[in-house]
Amino acid sequence: MDISVPLVVDLDGTLIRSDLLIETAFRRVGGDPAAVFGMMRALKAGKAALKHFLCSNADCVPATLPYDETVLGIVRKARDAGRPVYLASASHESFVSAIAEHLGVFDGFFATTAGVNLSGQKKAQCLIDNFGLGEFDYIGNDAADLPVWKVARQPIAIRTSRSVTAKLRDIAPGALFLDHERTSSKSWRKQLRVHQYAKNALVFLPMLAAHMFDFVSLLTATLAAVSFCFAASACYILNDLVDLVDDRAHRSKKNRPLAKGDIPLIHAVIAVPILLALATIVSLSISWAFAGVLAIYFILTTFYTLHLKRILLVDVLTLSGLYTIRMIGGAVALGIGLSSWLVVFSLSIFVSLALMKRFVELAARVDSRLPSPANRDYENADLTMLAALSAAAGFNAVTVLALYVSGYAVSSLYTSPDLLLLACPILTYWIGRALILAQRRQMQDDPVVFAIKDPMSRLSGLAMLAVFVAASW
Repeated sequence: MDISVPLVVDLDGTLIRSDLLIETAFRRVGGDPAAVFGMMRALKAGKAALKHFLCSNADCVPATLPYDETVLGIVRKARDAGRPVYLASASHESFVSAIAEHLGVFDGFFATTAGVNLSGQKKAQCLIDNFGLGEFDYIGNDAADLPVWKVARQPIAIRTSRSVTAKLRDIAPGALFLDHERTSSKSWRKQLRVHQYAKNALVFLPMLAAHMFDFVSLLTATLAAVSFCFAASACYILNDLVDLVDDRAHRSKKNRPLAKGDIPLIHAVIAVPILLALATIVSLSISWAFAGVLAIYFILTTFYTLHLKRILLVDVLTLSGLYTIRMIGGAVALGIGLSSWLVVFSLSIFVSLALMKRFVELAARVDSRLPSPANRDYENADLTMLAALSAAAGFNAVTVLALYVSGYAVSSLYTSPDLLLLACPILTYWIGRALILAQRRQMQDDPVVFAIKDPMSRLSGLAMLAVFVAASW
């Protein structure tokens, strides 16, 4: 190896397993949805102007970025050998300089400025001007790097697509391809939150409450649940794209696929319209009315991601509303009315769970002696009040359930309606236990996910089901 030949390294998709342009765009829109109009105006002046607009008053937080250990190892090895190493990126110079300073292994950097987008042929010419034609080695990953590889002494590639790989082999048969971990189905399952699909079982509640156990009703409710699964996954991806920087600083969310760089951001962006298209097709196969409910769910979830989750208590009311919309969707899909008792009960229990979720998140910050969250309208001092409000909402749900099963309408649906009162102590037990475990810091997940995983919670659910089945006989 000739240590006098500089090693030049690309940034996005190469040194880091992410894309700063996509990250910054979603982060900017997440903080200010109206910024999309400013982005459109800036784009008219070119990509360089767009990147300058997005990066103004923004911090890429280099310490938390998902660096590729293979590439970073090559850089450090070259540095230790005394070889000059440079960072060359189409990202904005403010971000590139921050990353270069943080790593402390580069002799210099080249980056996009307010007037020049350093990509493709412009990057190639820049490196020729500084090092000479064929007088540098270059590590890249994308089609935009083809002009650079063409003029490099040794082209080195990582994470290239099949088409880019084929083109690179044509122009540089001696190109080196670095091994890397490919996106796994496990990463996609985690990103789509397949484990959260259990929440969409709520669409079956109107069917069960109305005792509609025929095949057509079951099929319709199943299709409704599937459409909610597609829409929910699209929403989860959008949420993670907006919250990338915050997630990387979180104790558990830092392990999400997008935050870790396990899934390319552009693939995630493409997945959103595909999932929404699938949700739309399935929902329209049921009815236009159900498709309208699903559209409301997506719009409300998007507003929650962009703004509502930052407003005190409005966030928990929105979350409870999203759960209730699933039930409304089930009723609309089947063309039946939804009991007002069921709506009030669901709102109460889901407000309790949403408040419990905020309690768990805030408790983790308090225990870690972190300041109050910047992306939520809560303060660490609110911890006790969140627990009290969660308990109040949860036990209010028990009261609503007791009033419902004591009403006249129940007698027409159940043979032994008095047995339904046994559900009240079971629900009281579960809510009380969940709150105590949260207080003990033994609840690490979303309360709904906790209920699915926790053996006693599953047993409580089976006991509730047994009560309703016994009352029907």
